[in-house]
Amino acid sequence: MKFVLRIALRYFFSKSRQTIINRITVFALVVMIVATAALFIVLSGFAGLKEFSLSFTNAFDPDFRVQPQTGKYFKVDSLMLKKLEALPGVEAVAPEIEEKVLLSYAGKSNVAYLKGVSEEYTNVIPADSLILLGNWISPKDPGIVVGYGIAAKMGMGTYDYANPVEITVPRVGSSSAVFRQAFKSTTTYAVGLFQVTKELDLKYVFASEQLVQNLLSLEDDTFSRIVIKSNLEFLDDNFKKQIQALLEVPITIESREEFNVAFYRMMNSEQLAVYFIFTLVMVISLFNVVGALIMIFLDKRRQMKIVLAMGATHTHLQSVFFMVGLLISGIGGLVGLLLGIILVALQHHFPFIFVPGTPFPYPVSFLLKNVFIVLITLLLLGVIASAWATRGMGKKIQHYRAA
Repeated sequence: MKFVLRIALRYFFSKSRQTIINRITVFALVVMIVATAALFIVLSGFAGLKEFSLSFTNAFDPDFRVQPQTGKYFKVDSLMLKKLEALPGVEAVAPEIEEKVLLSYAGKSNVAYLKGVSEEYTNVIPADSLILLGNWISPKDPGIVVGYGIAAKMGMGTYDYANPVEITVPRVGSSSAVFRQAFKSTTTYAVGLFQVTKELDLKYVFASEQLVQNLLSLEDDTFSRIVIKSNLEFLDDNFKKQIQALLEVPITIESREEFNVAFYRMMNSEQLAVYFIFTLVMVISLFNVVGALIMIFLDKRRQMKIVLAMGATHTHLQSVFFMVGLLISGIGGLVGLLLGIILVALQHHFPFIFVPGTPFPYPVSFLLKNVFIVLITLLLLGVIASAWATRGMGKKIQHYRAA
């Protein structure tokens, strides 16, 4: 094996008398460097973009949420909430009420989802940090916090006492034939506007727990769900059983990934597509390695006769060229990976590429798994390309020996 490696290193580093062969080898090496660096940079860029996109939903969605299996509401008293908060892995819990409502303001109407939350809600979801204008709701203030998209659509401002916001919902269990008696309304005003994403800004409105319970005629301790902030990385069966035992009613527990399954699936699919596209670029670049190997093989015919005369077999020499192929793809790939890591680090700490039309640097994220993905892809494709390029070389080398 040492003999094969020494000959391979000699063939790799020695210059040929023919300049064209040297240029082909250098070109193959450079192309491998560029292809590997591109694959790592794109994976890091997509990871940064994914992390940036998730930062918005992570700021709005809880780690876990608990809701009844049947019906819209369930009863959870303060003692149950304290027991939930005492569970291992739980940092904070808060109840939440959610209902679809009709908002009316200054002659304009819009359908939205009203969230009734308590003071503890911001311990789970930092919704108060999303305020763009105005203030977050408080128990002493009957106002609401409206998504920026809804406010812009309805021309709504904050603390507009002259034009109150009317919130209308169907009466629970109402069978009245009179249209107006089938609905219940309350008037309030916007104390703040929040901004997350366009979809969420056009969908949600926050209000105090008491306001929503009164509007929906709900009893105390009646909620739509419980949101949980946790330091657990995933939702295990033991955690589910503990929550189920405390609440004593049939419940459904979902992690952030589960109730945003479409979004995560889309992101993962896009990442996989990007990986395959740039892997194809690497495959194409390996054709240069194949060409370089063939040219080196033709150039070293005279030297091969000397090595064969020293007792080497045609299998040894075939292994030599296989090793040369691995050296071209491996050294080129490692240099390209190092170059990619340097560029990603520079973009992260000293941004030089910005999102077009904005002052924001393009997000990148260095992940160790991306390093392993590139290395494994490089090793696998390098082995395949070198094996394919050196197939049949043994017979040709045997022919040289006979000659």
